[in-house]
Amino acid sequence: MSRNQTEQMFQDDLDYCYDAVQDVSRTFALTVAELDEPMSRDICVGYLLCRIADTVEDAGHIPPAEQRTLLDLYNRVLDPEDDATVAEFRAAVDEWIPESPNDDWEVVAQSPRVFRAFDGLDDDSQAAIRPPVRELVSGMAMFVERYAEQGGLRLQTFGELEEYCWYAAGTVGTLVTGLLSRNVDDSVSETLQNNARSFAMLLQLVNVSKDVATDFEEENNVYIPQELLNDQQLDTEDIRDGDNGEEFVPVIRRVVDRAEGYLDGAQTWLEAMPEIRGNTLSAWAIPFLLAVGTLRELEERPEDVIEEGDVKVSRSEVTALFTMFSGEDDPSVAELRSKMRQQPLDEY
Repeated sequence: MSRNQTEQMFQDDLDYCYDAVQDVSRTFALTVAELDEPMSRDICVGYLLCRIADTVEDAGHIPPAEQRTLLDLYNRVLDPEDDATVAEFRAAVDEWIPESPNDDWEVVAQSPRVFRAFDGLDDDSQAAIRPPVRELVSGMAMFVERYAEQGGLRLQTFGELEEYCWYAAGTVGTLVTGLLSRNVDDSVSETLQNNARSFAMLLQLVNVSKDVATDFEEENNVYIPQELLNDQQLDTEDIRDGDNGEEFVPVIRRVVDRAEGYLDGAQTWLEAMPEIRGNTLSAWAIPFLLAVGTLRELEERPEDVIEEGDVKVSRSEVTALFTMFSGEDDPSVAELRSKMRQQPLDEY
């Protein structure tokens, strides 16, 4: 294959990855769209590598033992010292891909294209992306095995919830930080590394708080710690009953409080972030501020997590936020955080 053909194949696979991110996560697609090259492609491909593993882990139709086997094989494919290939993973997962795959499973089906795009990235980008993705995969495999008998996750304590959040999202924060820490002062790199966890944990705990009913119904996973349910004399099956919204209010508020504990560290991470290699403040400040707005909504109507299953900021507030970052100069993250914590941005 000629160099031109190789470059064209890489571009075609990269174009597929950009389209796939739009399909599987509109929220993360917004982040990718705010970035410039080469950061945009690094984050897009890195995210899809994580998403493939996440889809396997969330698959209720795959027996836990088989999920573990698939995740272990996927981890081996990511290991440059192992001879496992993505073709082997694709063949192994084939029987579990639904006949009419949704967008997530379509990415799994197209995993060879995602890996070809990954192989086309520069060596430094691959070196920054590979370790945290492998940590995410190994952590998911461990949790699948831990709750194999239940057929879905049933986290027991706050400590276990934060352990899971680390594997599910904290590793992504490490990935981003690894890509940004090159060619910066040691003090900047240290600040990024010390606070990356806060940014990722904030976003993941917000997701846990707002998606309690959705995660249970669609994935048979309960991330709300059992110890919190016990305190309110609730059981996992009570999540199914939309009339139990008020009973779950103290539970939701405790997870929200834990998420809020990461706000300052996340803001520090943002404010230290260098705008290099196509990185932009808006790409990460916008999801941070949307999390702030979602925390506000969760505090105002926590019962809707069970009753409605859809707690988020309004589309008009999202539009207002993007408008704030559309000019030449970035607005103050601290000021926007303060405003959005009090009331929707579109109401000012």
